[in-house]
Amino acid sequence: MKPAAALLLALLVASAGQAQTDQAEPRASGAAANPPPSRAGSGLAASRFCDRSQPLTAAEQDRVLRFAAALRDELGNGEGNGEVNTAGAPRIAVISRSGLDLSRFAIRYSHAALAWRSDAGVWSARQLYYACDEARPRIFDQGLAGFALGTDDAALGYLSIVQLPPEASATLYPALLDGARVQHLLAARYSANAYAYSVRYQNCNQWLMEMLAAGWGGLADGADLRLRAQAWLAAAGYLPQPVEVGSRWLMLASAVVPLLHLDDHPQADRDALRLQVSLPTAIEQFVRQRYPASQRVELCHDTQRIVVHRGWSSLADGCVPGPDDRVILFSE
Repeated sequence: MKPAAALLLALLVASAGQAQTDQAEPRASGAAANPPPSRAGSGLAASRFCDRSQPLTAAEQDRVLRFAAALRDELGNGEGNGEVNTAGAPRIAVISRSGLDLSRFAIRYSHAALAWRSDAGVWSARQLYYACDEARPRIFDQGLAGFALGTDDAALGYLSIVQLPPEASATLYPALLDGARVQHLLAARYSANAYAYSVRYQNCNQWLMEMLAAGWGGLADGADLRLRAQAWLAAAGYLPQPVEVGSRWLMLASAVVPLLHLDDHPQADRDALRLQVSLPTAIEQFVRQRYPASQRVELCHDTQRIVVHRGWSSLADGCVPGPDDRVILFSE
């Protein structure tokens, strides 16, 4: 397979956020009634992708855990919206993490979750994972350390936080904690490159967008909740991020590569080698459009430091701090 196509396949599979046993164990949220995927042989083949991660050294794990602590500090410091948040009031943020090096495709982030604060003040990341042991998608609550450990490069990682203003959190919170709606928004079959406006499959970012629709649109529970959520997103102007494939090899490979599908994508998009997939950048743009008071913080780390960058501009590649960025040295 050509390198470009292979990299894109890695991108799409990376967006799965697979639940892996060598990371902090996620907690299943609610009881799912969805059957496992029916694609022949998908469980065996998908297991190859579920075993991608390499064990971290003690020094690498220490860096990532300190990175997670910086994430927790940013979520909890109350500065994100310029307002004092009342204790116990709903607090939700969209958090995204980097995975494989996808700079060739101008993509930094591939996996997003909704971070929410419990009544006890504990932050968790609620997200869709492809559960490797069950060969099916699941909704999990995961600690922030486990979320940060999901990055693939222990030497260079990025996290993005979009703090929702109080009114956005207040309308989303009931839907996010409603087990029935959470599960009715979960598809039975997983596809890493799921078309954003189809209910045939689903990936992690698509579930998050449909959850935003359920909360902000005040959508009642029901078996057709995904259809209504997608209709609400279309009416609200959500535009999924186009991924320029640039190769016919991917179209051929999707017939044999697990967790990738094309039969949910419009024929015109397939012919143009341009797939409309939900990715964190498009999610953040939609949130900013819907709630301009949302505020963004981006964090990165290399082997020497953590950089904290505030605002909607992007951190420089290579985790190079700008003049107004905060730098936390690992040696401190």
